[in-house]
Amino acid sequence: MTTTARAILGVATALAIGFAVGRGGPSNVEAQSGALTAQDYQDITQLINRYAYGIDTCGNNGYDYANVFTEDGVFIDRNSDGGYAAGGRVLAKGREALATLVGGGSRGCETKLVWTDWSHLMLNHEITPTAGGATGRIYLVQLGMTGPGSVARHGGYEDVYVRTAEGWRIQSRTHVRNKAWHAEKLRTPDLN
Repeated sequence: MTTTARAILGVATALAIGFAVGRGGPSNVEAQSGALTAQDYQDITQLINRYAYGIDTCGNNGYDYANVFTEDGVFIDRNSDGGYAAGGRVLAKGREALATLVGGGSRGCETKLVWTDWSHLMLNHEITPTAGGATGRIYLVQLGMTGPGSVARHGGYEDVYVRTAEGWRIQSRTHVRNKAWHAEKLRTPDLN
């Protein structure tokens, strides 16, 4: 065997061992410290991708959206004028209410909602481990919000994620305004 072949075999072996060890799940130390594994970050990212498809398509009668939340999951509006003035208002709590929020459930995906023709893009996802799971914040960019071909920032989301028997889920998601995370001196009174 040539030196190059041995080197390639050595690297391949190291990668295979690293992959196998990494797939073993979190260690007791990681679980106790609230540390997240690479797989946790990937699973949470996929959860957020499923959220976008669920809200944009009313898939599975709205339950593709509802299923990214815990059974008692909540969506809070702190972005609209009314939601901002109230300091946040719960628009939906629980699986049925979440499916209905996006036009599914009892609505049957027959009602055109304000965002029906928009696409939700979530960018710059920040995930922070916590003792109970993780928190996240992410920019929301909408395609089509102000008309065909438009691209506009529409605030962002502040999330609480928890690990369930079905995998990672959103426990709460709060829609916030554009400048919610800006430095104090850069904020406007209405955070827009």
